[in-house]
Amino acid sequence: MAQPALTELSSILDFIRWGASQFRAAELSFAHGMASALDEAAYLVLHTLHLPVDTPELYFASRLTQPEKLKVLDILERRIIERKPAAYLTREAWFAGLPFYVDERVLVPRSPIAELIEKQFYPWIDEAQVGKILDLCTGSGCIGLACAYAFPQAEVDLSDISTDALAVAQLNIERHGVQAQVHAIESDLFANLANQRYDLIVSNPPYVDAAEIDEMSSEFQHEPLLGLAAGQDGLDIVHRILATAREHLNEHGSLIVEVGNSQFALVEAYPGLAFQWLQFERGGDGVFLLTAAQLDEYAAAFKAAAPNSL
Repeated sequence: MAQPALTELSSILDFIRWGASQFRAAELSFAHGMASALDEAAYLVLHTLHLPVDTPELYFASRLTQPEKLKVLDILERRIIERKPAAYLTREAWFAGLPFYVDERVLVPRSPIAELIEKQFYPWIDEAQVGKILDLCTGSGCIGLACAYAFPQAEVDLSDISTDALAVAQLNIERHGVQAQVHAIESDLFANLANQRYDLIVSNPPYVDAAEIDEMSSEFQHEPLLGLAAGQDGLDIVHRILATAREHLNEHGSLIVEVGNSQFALVEAYPGLAFQWLQFERGGDGVFLLTAAQLDEYAAAFKAAAPNSL
């Protein structure tokens, strides 16, 4: 399909429009940070031409050279043939307005938590009380590194069980030049964080249930299953986080966790826990906040109701 495009298309806008049409015809999935076929085509064309994502539209009439056309067509065709998320083709993803290196060792950043970080978690978190942050199940490190920008006075730990993911996170630590502020730690949740306490723990852990795993599109098949699957109801990891998070929170600390569609199973599993479900202006749901005090209250009530179970 490339030859007619090479001769008939000439401008940046031509290739964006053509790419979007081809993407829609191929019924690609756009669930990895891009809202539509048009957005993804524009991103891939601009990236391949070494132009910023916010390039003014007046440049879209610019004509491409023959070598540029070949490069643009190649990446657009790869997106269709390989069914990889665009970020894996460009080795770059944007989160909270920041660029991150990504590859198939980590999930593509797309959490709505970005919106909370940009607002320094206002009004739920007091910026002045945040001195130490943990990004639990960090993957590429995007949440923790975005937090480092939002809270420049804070020390940030990035932890993950995957050594592959931590290698990517370390690349991003170095890319952003925050080696003195941000540290990557290999840990199965809190296992290697025995004496650490935090003012804020943020986590986007695996939370996809078995039914959703079976129904995922081809694009998701390129992501590491370790970062997605979490048992029959999607709560295997979240149960473990809730069991021990309080031991790693300071008295005024807060826990923020994304659970996506497993939100309903979580509420059913913990009827006595007062989850605060956070709202998003740009879309997204399934993110809860619990304070250290709320975790203490729940533990006390649970112990009183079942004193022999603790």
